[in-house]
Amino acid sequence: MTQAHQAPSPLATVIRVTSGNFLEMFDFFLYGFYATYIASTFFPSGNEYVSLMATFVAFGAGFLMRPLGAVVLGGVIDRIGRRKGLILTLLIMSCGTILIAFVPGYATIGIFAPILVVLGRLLQGFSAGVELGGVSVYLAEMAPPGRKGFYVSWQSASQQAAIMAAAALGFALNRALSPAEVGEWGWRIPFFIGCMIIPIVFVIRRHLQETEEFKARKHRPAFREILHSIAANWRLVVLGMMLVVMTTVSFYLITVYAPTFGKSVLKLSAADSLLATFCIGLSNFIWLPVMGALSDRIGRWPLLVTFTVLPILTAHPVLSWLVNDTTFAHMLEAELWLSFMYASYNGATVVALTEIMPAHVRTVGFSLAYSLATAVFGGFTPVISTWLIQATGDKAAPGYWMAAAAACGLIAALALYRPWRGSRVEATAA
Repeated sequence: MTQAHQAPSPLATVIRVTSGNFLEMFDFFLYGFYATYIASTFFPSGNEYVSLMATFVAFGAGFLMRPLGAVVLGGVIDRIGRRKGLILTLLIMSCGTILIAFVPGYATIGIFAPILVVLGRLLQGFSAGVELGGVSVYLAEMAPPGRKGFYVSWQSASQQAAIMAAAALGFALNRALSPAEVGEWGWRIPFFIGCMIIPIVFVIRRHLQETEEFKARKHRPAFREILHSIAANWRLVVLGMMLVVMTTVSFYLITVYAPTFGKSVLKLSAADSLLATFCIGLSNFIWLPVMGALSDRIGRWPLLVTFTVLPILTAHPVLSWLVNDTTFAHMLEAELWLSFMYASYNGATVVALTEIMPAHVRTVGFSLAYSLATAVFGGFTPVISTWLIQATGDKAAPGYWMAAAAACGLIAALALYRPWRGSRVEATAA
């Protein structure tokens, strides 16, 4: 065996491990952007608002499976290894993706259509419960000393690449097809393309090598030991969940919900909404590794505190400015500001979460904290934002939701790091 084979390049390793993240977010974004078409196809009713709410509830249902996936699949990965576990999660995720892509509409199979769509979302949620955690832990364990923040940030950056790819594809379809054609059948094309990506991702990921840190571990905990350790460290899980609330709410607000917000609330064209979302993905893709690297140099907590205070102060005012003077340029400016705050915070958050969890249950602890935050808060951001606007009459009301999420992150960051006493997490990690 050659030395080159024994030590693949860092770039190749990052691409291999994050390929599943790309597929997951590609499908999630498509669901958010084509929510109005999915609503009319699978959840038809005489009321557009009711159909859209049902669609977003189905979207959020997948997130309710994430904590279960985090515990079950996270325990598997902590026991059998990062490589084998990530291949397993990809298999389950693929089943959900294929199911959603090929389910006939309500007009063809009746009530079975929404049931099968929800089943597909549940499968995706179960696998996604550990996909992000497994990838983040893998990147943290293979990163050179002092560069964990930079390497782990590529987990989130891969999701932004998926958003850009999906937005560009959607933009091309809107140019090539009429609105009626997109609504009838064209919206399925990106989902079919997602299915075609699946075999490529399997080929890429099967060449992953196990991390040296995991191979060096002498004891592989049984599932009962994992549950006992998680129970003993429940405070860390809760604080980790609170830390993630800001990043998951802001992410789904500026990416998955943004196209629907642009079309349904701001009354911008579908093309404008897609173009703005593409720019948001590009902004996130740039800022995430930059801020991950910055967190390696100055520490995690300065970024965590700064970029929770800023959303508390500016999220609602920025959206108010946008809805009071709606143009494509203003939507882009507002979204880019929210993107900067999200990416700056997330660049420090994900790596911090890998550092606060005990090594022997790092995957399940990370995944459970992240999944709880997503299931309870982030995953329901589209439906909560839709409800807030309807209930308050304030089109900028989603800004309050982001500010509340930032407040959770600020409390958790201060509790975990306690900068006035020295950094508890960094001291532990050292």
